[in-house]
Amino acid sequence: EQLVASGGGLVQPGGTLRLSCAASGFTFSAYHMGWYRQSPGKERELVAGITATGDSTYYKDSSSDSVKGRFTISRDNAKNRVYLEMNSLKPEDTAVYYCMALLAWAPSFGRLFDWGQGTQVTVSS
Repeated sequence: EQLVASGGGLVQPGGTLRLSCAASGFTFSAYHMGWYRQSPGKERELVAGITATGDSTYYKDSSSDSVKGRFTISRDNAKNRVYLEMNSLKPEDTAVYYCMALLAWAPSFGRLFDWGQGTQVTVSS
């Protein structure tokens, strides 16, 4: 199994980035998918998820650093790709972002495979 994230970069606060993840080596359309991120000194956390069919989504919605309403996850099962559109970016969104196949849907989630290549997102003026 291989998961390769791309599309990261340096962006100013309030800016937009679109991340893309290319999946291979497994039946992509059969699995729920998610985007995780890890900031320096913090644990890796799930920020967005999408069901195998794309009919349901999840977004991190904690009071301190919610992405709900700013991030949009989508997938293209024909292309074996999952995307994360990130708008109104904040400095606290700075992290390495990873895509992952999920073990289960909410509330358990959980990762299915070893971590692949992430992509660095830096939000700074």
